Amino acid sequence: MYKIVRKKELNSSVTLMEIEAPFVARKAKAGQFIIFRIDEMGERVPLTIAGYDREAGTVTIIFQKVGFSTNALGELKEGDYIQDFVGPLGKPTPVEGKKKVCVVGGGVGCAIALPSARGFKEAGAEVTVIVGFRSKDIVILEEEFKEVADRFIMMTDDGSYGRHGLVTQPLAELLAAGETFDEVLAIGPVPMMKFVCKTTEPYGVHTSVSLNPIMVDGTGMCGGCRVTVDGQTKFACVDGPEFDGHKVDFAELMSRNVTYRDREADVAKNHTCRIEAMGKALIK
Repeated sequence: MYKIVRKKELNSSVTLMEIEAPFVARKAKAGQFIIFRIDEMGERVPLTIAGYDREAGTVTIIFQKVGFSTNALGELKEGDYIQDFVGPLGKPTPVEGKKKVCVVGGGVGCAIALPSARGFKEAGAEVTVIVGFRSKDIVILEEEFKEVADRFIMMTDDGSYGRHGLVTQPLAELLAAGETFDEVLAIGPVPMMKFVCKTTEPYGVHTSVSLNPIMVDGTGMCGGCRVTVDGQTKFACVDGPEFDGHKVDFAELMSRNVTYRDREADVAKNHTCRIEAMGKALIK
């Protein structure tokens, strides 16, 4: 069992938790992920590691409450326990050897982008950070990004904070002005990552994307997280989660990601807690 030692609501739908998991914290690196289960009957859910404290033995996760399991996790409190917390899984972000990088984050994907941006900075790179949100009220981790960024650009879709527009706009402006990057790392909604790649491709700038497709076991055995990269089948759990974005088949990825959308909506709407049902039966 794994204890929740800290919980913080970052906005109305995004929650930060620190989990007591010393063995995971000891090995964790930026870009890797964990898989959690709330209880023995729970589904396995992958979440990218948002931070870690090796001395305290804790791992930070940041998640958006969008489905049954993430909503259930969000209901837990500090001091509660979850059943499983497996990791670190996947390959870490290759941060060494880069002199100048641009990290582009969108929405809750910024939680994943932050440790990678910090990793690049600690490895000696000059880091430009561009983050985007729908509006000011859902902005997260702004101060944390400013601490690691040499240049920080905030974008909002509605113009309520920072610059008005999409994250691709300042990126395109920088590239058009002759700015060069050893690496662009894009993390966020799949359409955002796709268009970041379209923005950098004409300039020949290597661009990585962090993919989070449907995943079950996280060890390469089930094949659920398969993606097509450069015409070859790859597994995000063991070959990624980061890939060369210019070689990813985004159309296939987006199609596979919505496979269970209707089923997930049905479970969220009609799920009945077995324990509660048992208790009501006993009362009768």
